[in-house]
Amino acid sequence: MQRQPFQQTRPAIKRFPSIQALRAIESVERNGALWRAAAELNVTRSAVSHQLRLLETDLGFKILERNGNRTEITPRARAYAEDVRRALSMIATSTARVSQHGLTGRLTVSAPPGFASAWLCLHIGDFLAENPEVVLNVISTHNLADTNNPEVDIFITFGQEPRAHLLIEPLMSVEFTPLCSPAYLSQFKSFNDLGILKAATLLHMNDFTDWENWMQLSGLPPENAHRGICYSDMNIVHTAVLSGQGIAIGDTVLWREELREGRLMRPFSPSLHADTGYFLCTPEENLENQIVVEFSNWLKRRLELSRFRRKRAS
Repeated sequence: MQRQPFQQTRPAIKRFPSIQALRAIESVERNGALWRAAAELNVTRSAVSHQLRLLETDLGFKILERNGNRTEITPRARAYAEDVRRALSMIATSTARVSQHGLTGRLTVSAPPGFASAWLCLHIGDFLAENPEVVLNVISTHNLADTNNPEVDIFITFGQEPRAHLLIEPLMSVEFTPLCSPAYLSQFKSFNDLGILKAATLLHMNDFTDWENWMQLSGLPPENAHRGICYSDMNIVHTAVLSGQGIAIGDTVLWREELREGRLMRPFSPSLHADTGYFLCTPEENLENQIVVEFSNWLKRRLELSRFRRKRAS
């Protein structure tokens, strides 16, 4: 009987989707719309659709489905996109790690607009002075607890939305309370009198929620908050308050210097959000990224130094 020659069995080669297609589904899932994903990726909407069709062929299931007049990502595709987000973040972290010679590279930090403008931008130069070879990118989002952007290495949030694969550490507690300038308050005869709110201009960020909650906390009808001016950015609210345009629900931590210097006043004592504050959120895949570790340690030290100085001043 003739013996057959030995043939070595080769393992099957795994076929991976293109990185463009993976970035497309991750961006569509996170942004909730094709046009937003296209804008973020700097491509056309049709290019995103093309990548998703190719990915559907690779995966064997639908990525998008019609729901009335809207196009939505399917639950199965949403779960896949979350896995892709973690994988892309791990790739970015690994690339940064192997390319480092000492503490060099790029760090992307996400922070609420108010925290970024009133605290972070005033102190982050100290971190760069200690680490001059690091390139910093600071971005902000109106979702103050958002931790889903895979391009971000570490998040500073107001409040938290617990999710898997994320280390959450409290940074500092905060109070939100009505604040206004002395010049604006001088228009009214009484101080610490809730009655002045009937004639005051209420300043809001995005909607009436904070003033509604504060009214309810103070025993006033929440609908009393449904007037005044709504702005889309807390920095604009801050400018309006300092210039004497009205009263806003402000952050006593971020606006502490203005309060200490007398440029802002606190006419009423009740405050919101005393049970929450700012948090540092680090994706698990970035916990060993040396730049992330150094920034996290620097941020905690700097905030602790700020607290110590405030205690000495008081």
